[in-house]
Amino acid sequence: MTGSRDGRQSLDVRMPRRRFLCSAAVAASGLAMPRLVPGSVLGADGAVAANERIAVALIGRGLMGRGHLSRLVGDPGVHVIGVCDPDRSRCQEGARLVDETYTSRYGAPFRGTVACSDHRELLDRADLDAVAIASPDHWHARQSIDAARAGKDIYCEKPVSLTIDEGRQLAEVVRRYGRVFQTGTQYRSIPAIRTVCEFVRRGGLGQVKSAFTIWSNLHSWLASPRFRPYSQIVSPDQLGGSNIPLDFALPAEPVPDGLDWAQWVGPAAWRDYNQLYHINPAPGVVPWSFCEDFGAASVTWHHSHSADVIQYALGQETSGPVEILHPSGGEFPTLTYRYANGTLLHLVEHWGIVRDVYRAVPASARLAGLFGGIFVGERGWLTSMSTGGRIEGEPESLFQEMQLEHRDPQIGANNHHQNWFDCIRSRERPSSHEEIGHRSASLGHLAIIAYRLQRSLKWDPVQEQFPDDEQANRLCSRAKRDPWPG
Repeated sequence: MTGSRDGRQSLDVRMPRRRFLCSAAVAASGLAMPRLVPGSVLGADGAVAANERIAVALIGRGLMGRGHLSRLVGDPGVHVIGVCDPDRSRCQEGARLVDETYTSRYGAPFRGTVACSDHRELLDRADLDAVAIASPDHWHARQSIDAARAGKDIYCEKPVSLTIDEGRQLAEVVRRYGRVFQTGTQYRSIPAIRTVCEFVRRGGLGQVKSAFTIWSNLHSWLASPRFRPYSQIVSPDQLGGSNIPLDFALPAEPVPDGLDWAQWVGPAAWRDYNQLYHINPAPGVVPWSFCEDFGAASVTWHHSHSADVIQYALGQETSGPVEILHPSGGEFPTLTYRYANGTLLHLVEHWGIVRDVYRAVPASARLAGLFGGIFVGERGWLTSMSTGGRIEGEPESLFQEMQLEHRDPQIGANNHHQNWFDCIRSRERPSSHEEIGHRSASLGHLAIIAYRLQRSLKWDPVQEQFPDDEQANRLCSRAKRDPWPG
């Protein structure tokens, strides 16, 4: 049985649709392995031999996917064998880029890169070792699980899930099938940030009393130029204060030529096409993230990165808080997590709140950037943001103690992809493995549930349940749309 776009089921005993789509793309582009094989392909002249390269495919070629593809195709220890995206022009352009790169590198015509719209066709390939997933959030867990079951190793963009239960299933399947999984929270792999986190983790600040990180509402997103034609539906004045992604009744628009919209929506609740979800060329890195069916707003934008870095430093990267305290309870002015050891993690809309409301750092403290946070302990305070300038903190002696080589984070110095490649070869767990990815995403999901219910919550990080709270526990999962069941 196959599902039609209007949700009806029909019998199809012919070639599977995904195999047909990929086969048709291959045939249309005249794909074939190169006729001439130079010595460099075989490992001559110091090159990595073909049978020693990791065969990787890219799933999702938006702006993030472009960056991943550039990194993958530029690595001599990797061979990109396929590109998948339901947007035909993005997909074919990506495959063409790979072919051109390999033609230039190996000195012979190369037209061997597969282009297809359905990731399952790539996963059927016996010659594929691993996939890099840079699709919209609602696809992350599903595609990762499919890849693990197909015996492929996985690099998946953050957040790895849209619900807590989805993330738990992903982590369990990855472990069951013995796959190497890396979450795309690359900021923890910047040497300077790792130095700060390790220093805090081993007690360099003494007991960490509180930490702070940014949580953004929807206002600046909905006030951006591309939303203006839809201002009556997505009014920043009326809805911009929301701290969670929302369900917007956007008008249906004609599906662009070459876009398989049913495939793009996949397991999410059905939404008719609207260019605010997807447009080519993309108007931003994650244009769909404001919609609760496709993304997770602040969790997508930056909080998953921050959660990874902060919980790493706190030694909580495979656990989580025991309480989520909503400001309506009156204990703290902003949403706050409490960990079992008493450490508090406060979510703030901007860094000025840390100085002016919590008075946790001196009034003269320079605070800027995203993708990390601020740690305040018995012996001083430190920042771990990767953008916005140098790492800050007091007293100055902390920097001498931690032997930080330079206070500029130098984002480009991270080795996150290489760590994944190394672990594929060694079968060790990467720095942001599946459990860390799940827990980083879950921290954001906990905040969304508390914001949605507008109250404080107790949380059991071992059982991953809200004790005696059926209403909250129901929000740990959501229904999926056929033909992609859970």
